[in-house]
Amino acid sequence: MASLLVIDDNSTNLTLFRHLLQKIEDAQVQCFADATVALEWCAGNEPDLILVDYMMPVMDGLEFIRRLQAMPERRDVAIVMVTADTESDVRHQALALGAQDFLTKPVDKEELIARVRNLLALRQSRRNLANRAAWLADEVAKATATIAAREKEAILRLSRAAEYRDPETGMHLLRMSNYTRLVAARLGLPAAEQQLLMEAAPMHDVGKVGTPDHILLKPGRLTPEEFEIMKQHASIGYEILRDSASPLFQCAAVVARSHHEKFDGSGYPLSLVGDAIPLHGRIVAVADVFDALTSERPYKKAWLLEDARKFLADGAGSHFDPACVAAFVDRWDEVLEIRSRDNDAPIADQLVRAA
Repeated sequence: MASLLVIDDNSTNLTLFRHLLQKIEDAQVQCFADATVALEWCAGNEPDLILVDYMMPVMDGLEFIRRLQAMPERRDVAIVMVTADTESDVRHQALALGAQDFLTKPVDKEELIARVRNLLALRQSRRNLANRAAWLADEVAKATATIAAREKEAILRLSRAAEYRDPETGMHLLRMSNYTRLVAARLGLPAAEQQLLMEAAPMHDVGKVGTPDHILLKPGRLTPEEFEIMKQHASIGYEILRDSASPLFQCAAVVARSHHEKFDGSGYPLSLVGDAIPLHGRIVAVADVFDALTSERPYKKAWLLEDARKFLADGAGSHFDPACVAAFVDRWDEVLEIRSRDNDAPIADQLVRAA
């Protein structure tokens, strides 16, 4: 039902307008002789169309339009100004303020009905367009969420493929990605970037799918020649991921190539120094090394948590970005919570084994 508002200080005019406008199908008419009271009504109600006289005491039609337009939620209400023939300057001001149409006194009955119907039809069309735009935005959001979910699934599946070839504990990827988010949050990265990095981090070692088994699964120390081959997994992972149009895979590509770089330039594959190492890689380096140290492997026992923490602190400025280490240590209680929640065994058991 269309809501029509009429404002005129002349009671005879109000009666006439109400009578005429009620002939419009599905129209509900509200009449006010005081523009101030009408404005108060508009603050709590949304009319579809307002018919307002120009010449009124206290507040004239122009001032009413000006104040109505100051209400953001009422700026698209259709406004018809009623003026005399000689008031062309008033029409110009009304147009500038937001009026859509005019009626000249004395008002022609047929013209009144036609103009009101046309403006109501235009308002309905605008509403339909707005609803369509909202629907499209909602559909785009759903489609985007579906794509993001598929990308995340692909990341996890590729990460698991690499993990099957690497003797790491089953919860390593989950823990280190959660550590990554802690550090990113402490460094002040936006929430969306924190989430992106957390989802990309599990792909850090995907390049190990290209590492020969006799090297990847070797229980003892690698020879210098074998280690050179092992180091290639950082570049292989980057090559696997880098051409994707997906921001998630692009982030994962950067992480794959940069998480073995060291702050002093002694890392690989590019021997980058300091801030030249992508921040995402510097963050993942801290999370990955900490979890690797504190996890048991067939070829080593798990380190004590405090010993691993000291290793990070000692390596700040050489192996690791000092800011990333500080951020990790600052969230230590949450680190312990993640370690306990997502561990293959409780922290207490791990400490006993490590001892």
